[in-house]
Amino acid sequence: MAKRPVFEEVSDQTAPRQTVQTGMIDAAPKGARRAIRVWLVILFAMVAAMIALGGATRLTGSGLSITEWAPVTGALPPMSQADWQAEFDAYQQIPQFSEVNPDMDLAGFKWIYWWEWSHRLLGRLVGLVWAAGFLGFLATRRIPTGWTPRLFGIGVLGGVQGAIGWWMVSSGLVDGMTRVASYRLATHLGIAFLILGLIAWYVLLLGRPEAALMRARRAGEQKLFSMTTGLMHLAFLQILIGALVAGIDAGRTYTGWPTMGGEWIPAAIWDDTLGWRNFFENPALVQFIHRMAGYLLAIFALVVWLRSRRSPHPVTRGAFTAMLVMVVVQVGLGIMNVMHASPLPLALTHQLGAVALFTLILRARAHARYPRETSVRGTIK
Repeated sequence: MAKRPVFEEVSDQTAPRQTVQTGMIDAAPKGARRAIRVWLVILFAMVAAMIALGGATRLTGSGLSITEWAPVTGALPPMSQADWQAEFDAYQQIPQFSEVNPDMDLAGFKWIYWWEWSHRLLGRLVGLVWAAGFLGFLATRRIPTGWTPRLFGIGVLGGVQGAIGWWMVSSGLVDGMTRVASYRLATHLGIAFLILGLIAWYVLLLGRPEAALMRARRAGEQKLFSMTTGLMHLAFLQILIGALVAGIDAGRTYTGWPTMGGEWIPAAIWDDTLGWRNFFENPALVQFIHRMAGYLLAIFALVVWLRSRRSPHPVTRGAFTAMLVMVVVQVGLGIMNVMHASPLPLALTHQLGAVALFTLILRARAHARYPRETSVRGTIK
């Protein structure tokens, strides 16, 4: 056997070059994360506008101006004087007209009609934007792995929300009712915030690559994440109670602060004739609960913020500080609403403040679970 020299020139053809196999995360298709995120941001803005417009519809007493649910044909407003008169005639058959607005003329009816019609039209547009985006991304196979059920679920909730909207309106069309049932209004608003929250959470997740999220999760702060989850649930509950307040105009019943009618606990807080319905129909009790829940939310938010100061991640600490600032602003808006008997501009600002606060809580929660580490060169994705 011939000896081989120590320094032997090896040809490139002596051995085939092997390709390096990357991990499954790197090999998997990334999908159109950025494009889907932009689409979701548009949906988020539209849902937030829906919440504000729905609040205006309730505060102006316009929610019962359209007395039928016509998802397709109802997209067009009355096109002639005869059509307007037919809509007005239908409205005159419900208790709200005879007991609240018996002196309303056609011009006044048109004013409340446009509020409700605009609210329903925006809801239809939200559905169209969702369907166009989802079907487009699905047809082009640009949805990242595992995201199809999540994005489809938003559309399902949107459809359920439309049905709940009519279920809510129908409660105000029966004898003895001059407005929608407050608990149905709370359900309607709750679903809206559920949709809004899911969209916001998905936007936050899609803002970073999947591999970066997996690495960040290993550095997540479980205790802070759990506390923020509890704060999120408390904020959601407070939003539902706020809907009960709006549903029975309880915010315009007691306009003093910090007392209610000069009392720390109002004498009318319980009506034996109402029983369990006190929690939905008694303005004194409903507003009292809303105030106490607000104080509890503010205290809990402060506790969570103090816990966040121990985080080693500056971005996380900043997210929780922004959340706490919004809590203070929202409490201030709530007090101003009470003292001014909830005028429309202030009430809508308070409602949009709830949207901002809920979103900032979700953002802080995301940073607690998926912190952005920092180095001397700046933030690491």
